Amino acid sequence: MLIAWQTEEDLSRTLTLMKVTLQGTPELEATPDAVYQLVNSVLAESLLPILVDNIHRLPFEARKDTQTIISNVFRFRNPGSTSPEPDALKEVLRRQPEIIIALCNGYDRRESASPCGGILKEALKWDAVAAVILYDEPADPSGKTIDIYNDVDVTKPSTGQGIFWKFFPWIDKSSFEVSADAFDCFRLLLTKHKQLVSQYITTNFTLFFAQYNATLIQSDSYVTKRQSLKLLGEILLDRQFYEVMTRYVDPGDNLKLIMYQLKDDRRMVQYEAFHVFKIFAANPNKSYEVQKFLIMNKQRLLKFLPKFLEERTEDEQFCDEKAWLVKAIGNLPDSTSALRAPEVGKQAGGVSVQGQQQVSSAQVRS
Repeated sequence: MLIAWQTEEDLSRTLTLMKVTLQGTPELEATPDAVYQLVNSVLAESLLPILVDNIHRLPFEARKDTQTIISNVFRFRNPGSTSPEPDALKEVLRRQPEIIIALCNGYDRRESASPCGGILKEALKWDAVAAVILYDEPADPSGKTIDIYNDVDVTKPSTGQGIFWKFFPWIDKSSFEVSADAFDCFRLLLTKHKQLVSQYITTNFTLFFAQYNATLIQSDSYVTKRQSLKLLGEILLDRQFYEVMTRYVDPGDNLKLIMYQLKDDRRMVQYEAFHVFKIFAANPNKSYEVQKFLIMNKQRLLKFLPKFLEERTEDEQFCDEKAWLVKAIGNLPDSTSALRAPEVGKQAGGVSVQGQQQVSSAQVRS
């Protein structure tokens, strides 16, 4: 154990000295030579895995110092470097990507969640860090380390056993403090790297939304449910996630799930669900399932929507969108008899390129 190497006091003092060497103090500026030597020593002696694996054992201030040390190492660039990622971080990603996985596993413990989460959220500026998390899979039996820059097949479906999928239970089942930090990291991962994540969700669409709908949207936690609905709306309305949006609004089960959230007794859950529901309603090329369900519930919706969150009289955009929805629902046929069931083997629904503008213009919140 790390603690056994030195007394707690000596270890804390050493970590403080390392932090000062890397970032200096208000009175003493860090010197490039000292920073270079320390970063290279940390990497050469493989101290990062030891620090990450034992961060939960450290006293509070030492955990904060360790977070600062690792973040500073990850930021280090050699003079004149042209690498997209900082040089030290790139070295870690190529040779020891398991350090990123270990940081994610910091959410397993309350003591390590905040410092590990802080390091991760800063490191997630870089696509390669996001890719390590997304494409992590159970260890290769050969022991080979996957080269994130060359060995990843983005078209290969996930097994659902990698580190990314652990964020769902961390968010749903952890203490409030751990859950909140894990959700912040999860949200940053999904929204910062849109092209990468859009490809990943498209490849793993069924698995991703099975988890998202069941674990997050239907969470018993008010905060998790509300934040997850809001994030879902943001993703579906982003043009980078166009294909994801067209697939999500196609099944009637997704519409039923979101409409159920409209009846939640908590106002902010209702509000966020509304902004997802209107995406279904604005789609000019609704699937047979979605059309059928909306028509079957037309009269109920026309009674429900005018009184829905009626106290939000000062929210002009919401009131305009609700009025638009009432009109759109009112324009639906009164009976499903005119609907044509989709032909076997043909995909129903989807949003055409022309229809995308109608969806976007009707839905985007300021």
